[in-house]
Amino acid sequence: MTRQNLTNPQVSLPEFTAVAGKIGLLSFGGPAAQIALMQDELVDKRGWISQADFLRALSFCLLLPGPEAMQLATYVGWRMHGVRGGLIGGSLFILPGALVVFALALAYVKFGQNPLILEAFMGIKACVVAIVVQALLKISKRALFTPMAWAMAASSFCAMSIADLPFPAVVLVAAIWGTLVLPGAGHPAGQMIKGSHSTATTSILLAALWAAPFAMLWLLKDVFLTKVAMVFSTLAVVTFGGAYAVLGYLGQTAVADLHWITAQQMVDSLGLAETTPGPLILVTQFVGFLAGYHAGGIGLALLAGLLTLWVTFIPCFLWIFLFAPHLERLMAVAWLARGLAGVTAAVVGVIASISIWFAGQIWFAAHASLALGPFNISLPQWHSVDGLAFSLSAIAAILLIWRKWDILWILPAMAVVSAAISFL
Repeated sequence: MTRQNLTNPQVSLPEFTAVAGKIGLLSFGGPAAQIALMQDELVDKRGWISQADFLRALSFCLLLPGPEAMQLATYVGWRMHGVRGGLIGGSLFILPGALVVFALALAYVKFGQNPLILEAFMGIKACVVAIVVQALLKISKRALFTPMAWAMAASSFCAMSIADLPFPAVVLVAAIWGTLVLPGAGHPAGQMIKGSHSTATTSILLAALWAAPFAMLWLLKDVFLTKVAMVFSTLAVVTFGGAYAVLGYLGQTAVADLHWITAQQMVDSLGLAETTPGPLILVTQFVGFLAGYHAGGIGLALLAGLLTLWVTFIPCFLWIFLFAPHLERLMAVAWLARGLAGVTAAVVGVIASISIWFAGQIWFAAHASLALGPFNISLPQWHSVDGLAFSLSAIAAILLIWRKWDILWILPAMAVVSAAISFL
């Protein structure tokens, strides 16, 4: 019998909406922290999703272009409440962060960076380190059952941390490795999920909505906004491997090729995206806003930011509604199930690598390069440690992992403490 919900068919739409809104408001720190938050809210606290379904859905989303955490939120919503649930889950994951990014972008071009606000964000970033550590502890316990799975996780960690391989390449190799060496058969034969006709209709509508701005801009003969739509639509199609895969493409295109923004503004864009709720790919919104501001002021900046959001995220919904109904049947194919199991194991190593990089950026002001054969490893300089950031991360870890406090209270508390100490 086909399951309409993952585990709990009694979850009401308002109840799911409330939790999706909470996740959207608290999803700081990029995909690793966001996946940790969803793991905690949906699997550990409420049991709405089984651990196996959660990891399988995550592996599936990692194989799609676009931000994996936002697509995971969309997929879970769709499985629980159909198209309405998918639209609610994905939209509430995006909207809080998008509003914050618009506010910060306006402040950025008008007033520069306020030191007090930056210190508040530092408190949030320090807390994010604890969130990611919690995710590692939970996901590794549930995803790494065999020595081979541990080996795949360790290999993916080394591939990203030492060899500096791109994220999509690590995911692809993990899928191939899992297909060839991991034991196991496919899941019991599934069917196309009930309601797939409505998702097909929704997919057609989403494709039309994606194309609509191009037709409008062609009629208006607006060269700049047409270029914005083309660049970020291309990004939505070619950036496999999640949000971190976006950064290389975006930096090369917006800074080096089109000269929309400077390299320093690109760094600022990433920093602001890391410290706001929502997917890290909201960095595209900030870049689009700055490009519009440089081209024509605040009015064009707002239009460019909205257009960037539209052509970046409409495809993300499209991929889920287009392919998700077939996941159950695909998982009955043994080699594909093993491939996704390989991706799941590799995800643990990927999160570990991102966690160490993120903690290093927060805790240390300076880094040095260490040559190790053909590889260059970035190591923190211990004399540059930020004692406040490290202390806030330690306090957050104690409250979150040991004392089991809700992240809803810890995040604002760390922001207030950091800003207060800076002010004093």
